[in-house]
Amino acid sequence: MDTFDAIYQRRAVKHFDPQHELTDADVQKLMEAAVQSPTSFNIQNWRFVLVRDQQLREAIKVAAWGQAQVTDASLLIVMTADLKSWEKSPERYWNNAPEDVAQLMVSMLVPFYEGKEQLQRDEAMRSCGLAGQTIMLAAKAMGYDSCPMIGFDAAEVAKLVNLPEDHVIGFMISVGKATQPARPKGGQLSLDEVVVNNRFR
Repeated sequence: MDTFDAIYQRRAVKHFDPQHELTDADVQKLMEAAVQSPTSFNIQNWRFVLVRDQQLREAIKVAAWGQAQVTDASLLIVMTADLKSWEKSPERYWNNAPEDVAQLMVSMLVPFYEGKEQLQRDEAMRSCGLAGQTIMLAAKAMGYDSCPMIGFDAAEVAKLVNLPEDHVIGFMISVGKATQPARPKGGQLSLDEVVVNNRFR
């Protein structure tokens, strides 16, 4: 599928075929696309929790106030990020770079994030957002639909997936075969309202 077609056709689908299963190869393809998403300093701080266990899905559905796509979609992905990835052997993010480049990047990376918890959280959310869009566009290109979700009790979902203390949840994505089309778009703001040339007035 053309990239622009995937962008324009991607919608938040709420109704999925509960009988449909993604193949392991399709899941692998989605994840291989996801890790192509950019991250600051190449810290690759996203962590993708693939929830396929039906009993766990049922528990997450309760935490998501009964939303059917949690259990009906072929795959549920909890988009999380490691807040402290910047300090966990950061040299490994530059294994394939020339040694002088790797040393420079690591020397810049650590002081950039150290002691800046808000920045660490902001970075986690940026990374989750970029990877999430990659996943949804890749899913559309593969013939699947998706739904990004923030309507859930994040603290409860964190308990259910045993989220480490130094990780954070960004959002969830359900992926599968739609049984109903998405609702018509509610309305698109004009470019005049959302595009700023050079500076705000």
